[in-house]
Amino acid sequence: MKILVVQDHLRSGGTERQTVLLTRAFAALGHATALLTFRPGGDIAGTLDPAVTHRPLQPFDSGLDWFAPGLARAAARLAPDILLCMGRMANCYAGGLQRKLPASVVLSTMRTGKPLPWLFRRSLQLTRHVVANSQEAKQTLVTRHGLSSDRISVIYNSLVFPPPSPGAPPATEAARIATRAAQGAGAATVVLLCVAMFRPEKNQRELIEIAAGLPADLDWQLWLAGDGPTRASCARLAAGKKLAARVKFLGWQRDPGPLYAAADVAVHASRSESLSNFIIEAQAAGLPAVVYAAQGIGECMVPGETGFVIGPGDRAAFLAALVRLTGEDSAARRTRHDRAAAHARLTFDPQRQVAAYLRLFQKLSASPAP
Repeated sequence: MKILVVQDHLRSGGTERQTVLLTRAFAALGHATALLTFRPGGDIAGTLDPAVTHRPLQPFDSGLDWFAPGLARAAARLAPDILLCMGRMANCYAGGLQRKLPASVVLSTMRTGKPLPWLFRRSLQLTRHVVANSQEAKQTLVTRHGLSSDRISVIYNSLVFPPPSPGAPPATEAARIATRAAQGAGAATVVLLCVAMFRPEKNQRELIEIAAGLPADLDWQLWLAGDGPTRASCARLAAGKKLAARVKFLGWQRDPGPLYAAADVAVHASRSESLSNFIIEAQAAGLPAVVYAAQGIGECMVPGETGFVIGPGDRAAFLAALVRLTGEDSAARRTRHDRAAAHARLTFDPQRQVAAYLRLFQKLSASPAP
């Protein structure tokens, strides 16, 4: 198959990492795979597989995520069997691409909990099929946007940073200790971890506010990995609460795997999700999670067993769940660790998800256009 993926920019977000993973996997399985991005460059552009044909549409980076000069012409020249749109901006163009390339199967994707622009909503009605990355996202498409259920397939995100497989050498205890020591965390320190871009909807401020209420005698740190426009205001909040020594801003991580291995609990207060890459990766590493409920969050874990899903804004319940986890004995922690890792490694296995995409592509290619 000739597969074309369209993405606005290769920034460091979860959708962009899924784009890189999928294009690499499609190419490795022998499919002619191309990627069109609106903007050149990006934090993860260097991780693209050389076997994937990559063409940015803007001759220089305008900084405009919506500007896609010559998109339809470039797609027509590639003449793909399958055209997969990833991200909100690319999905705004999906309907137009389906009209201009009637012989191609164009797929929209639903990978966000944010409100959808009008062009995105219009495209959902025009493309051949829609891939949602959670059951809750599919339900939103049906109930809020009026799509027929049979036009939607659910394919979960893949683990971009899977931990070592069973039987492989685990991260050494020395490496874990060194990662913690670099932040001043000792053996008894409870390390809370959040890996996410600093955007208003990711709500890292809430995590700082909650952590400030932890028991005074608890040795804890909150590690916030990522970058973005709200990082500076979060740093000011932590400093204002006299928590600069406890709240660590670790910046963007090309591979957060060592942080997962070194932390104790994953925490997430995001107000907008479809399926959280951070939570599925943290669970695969065995970290129990305490998270606010958002679209798809309950599908990232086994609520009550591998962590706790808390009603949005219920700081008291979030704090109580953290205190409960930090007080568990080693046997209870090991049970949660093993259950989380087993569930996430099976449910979000990259080979399983890539195979689901390819089965869907083959099915749609064999079906006549309506």
